[in-house]
Amino acid sequence: MNNRFGIKDFTLYSVLGLIIVLVLTGMYMVDRQWAKMSEMQKTLSEQANDTRKLRNMMNAMNRRLQRGAFSVGDGGEENIPKAFERSYQASLRPDYSEGDWLVRAFGSGLKTITPLISSDAYASRVQAYVLETLLTRDPETLEWRGLLAKDWRVSKDGLTFTFYLRDGLKFSDGHDLDAGDVVFSYQFIMNEKIAAPRLRAYYEKLDSVIAKSSNEVVFKFKEPYFNSMAIAGGLEILPEHFYKPYLQNPETFNQSKGLLLGSGPYRLLNPKSWTPDSGVIELHRNPRYWAPVQPSFDRLIWKIIENDAARLTTYRNGDIDLYSARPVEYKKLLADESLAERSRHLEYMSPVVGYSYIAWNQRRADQPTRFADKKVRQAMTYLTDRGRLINDILLGYAEVAISPFKPDSRQHDPDLKPRVFDLEKAGLLLKEAGYEDRDGDSVLEDVDGNPFEFELVYFQDSEDTKRIVLFLKDLYARAGIILKPKPTEWAVMLDSLDRKDFDAITLAWTSGVETDIFQMFHSSQSVAGGDNYISYKSNELDRLIDKARSTVDEDKRMPLWQAAERVLYEDQPYTFLMRRKALVFVDERMRNLEVTALGLNIETPVEWYVAADQQRYID
Repeated sequence: MNNRFGIKDFTLYSVLGLIIVLVLTGMYMVDRQWAKMSEMQKTLSEQANDTRKLRNMMNAMNRRLQRGAFSVGDGGEENIPKAFERSYQASLRPDYSEGDWLVRAFGSGLKTITPLISSDAYASRVQAYVLETLLTRDPETLEWRGLLAKDWRVSKDGLTFTFYLRDGLKFSDGHDLDAGDVVFSYQFIMNEKIAAPRLRAYYEKLDSVIAKSSNEVVFKFKEPYFNSMAIAGGLEILPEHFYKPYLQNPETFNQSKGLLLGSGPYRLLNPKSWTPDSGVIELHRNPRYWAPVQPSFDRLIWKIIENDAARLTTYRNGDIDLYSARPVEYKKLLADESLAERSRHLEYMSPVVGYSYIAWNQRRADQPTRFADKKVRQAMTYLTDRGRLINDILLGYAEVAISPFKPDSRQHDPDLKPRVFDLEKAGLLLKEAGYEDRDGDSVLEDVDGNPFEFELVYFQDSEDTKRIVLFLKDLYARAGIILKPKPTEWAVMLDSLDRKDFDAITLAWTSGVETDIFQMFHSSQSVAGGDNYISYKSNELDRLIDKARSTVDEDKRMPLWQAAERVLYEDQPYTFLMRRKALVFVDERMRNLEVTALGLNIETPVEWYVAADQQRYID
């Protein structure tokens, strides 16, 4: 049969040809549109950059023109509240400019950044830029300054605190912030269905929080409390319209990872969007920020980089702006000329530096452990050669921690000295506790012949902590104790704490102007989810903590803290390890760095900035 080219074939080929022509035409048009879009994007970017420069120039001129007209102070309708005085002064500097990003790194992944249920310092750092409080501390004088509150009054008996909110307060989504949100924030914490036992333990001191009007709120305490101003003035204000719906299903809130909305200078673009697997936390400037002094950076970014070496490499590459150096690296980095050209370095002991420790779990699976015996805990401290640990591993960039209280604070009893390494004394204490080498294998056994061995949980990506644990393993082996290192992911560590499922764990606590040890050591906080996760109980310590917390007079309170410190020194629920110096490298383009009485001035209100000609990132 002959092949014939018929009408159907002609039609088919015509249609195919037309399709090809249309596709090619479409591709050409798409290319042209893409080129136009790229050109428009470039133009918009350039215009945005020019607009920002113009805005910066106008703002600078305006600040200088009005500098003499601004009144600075609290207790009235001032233009520049005292809380913003330092950041305002920074904005008057000749090279000040808004823009650029501040990029940092966290050394461990965050489980959640949802307020109240988060429990680590990293989450608190992020939240501090989003959530605001009624008051804040002056970083130099440590006096209270009004933030959301423009003024406040305290009753003569110290039980009633009345705050008057500023006008024009708004959350980042545009909703007004008023006294009702303050009341809601307290009630949300106190709701037993919300997984916030740590905070609830502090706010139980309050009898009520009542809104007298839209801008007046009254806190009434049940009894005197030395830290009442911090509790009331430090309440982080949550937007009722955003968080209240979660009361219908509290477990949704308790299991959430990134529900974060506030009135602060920065915001999540989507306040429900963040998840731990994103590997980064990104906050954007809040365009509705109520304050007269705006934050300088367009964005704040934290990259999750758990490996120490990887963080240093990232800093070397200029991909993060701040690097906290390990002591073993520090001197080498100081001698690195290429790094010195683009970095400033700061070496200091923060006035509010926290402490690292080994926590001895006294109860596991509802049964007492070997660490329930204080003689064993005392022995473990005698076996922990903190002097050598600091000199050999931290190269002297630390000091021995005696207790939760800083050595130069009034809370510390100066007669207490650190226990020094003493193998013989430790051996005697362990023998009194029933441990000795019963079979000649150089390992201690209890009366039932069980060897003295335990797992020490530590964060797997910290090289310094790994070296410390291996150092301790060798030390303890000399006494006949088998330490089994247990490197662990951060999220798993937090779960172990909540379940009290560990033998011993090494971690660190942050500190403050005056340290309240209720959270960590009061027996009432040994409940599930509480921070007394070692189930330590002392009636005498409970009594002293309760009395100290209810004593407002500082001269009478300090001897009570010192007495509490003596109990901890005797009982050794933790082996307190050290307080480390900060060894920080910061990208040279960052301006206005300063070490204050609260540490590096990197928190809110934001005081750092980047001069216009040094800016790297453009929104």
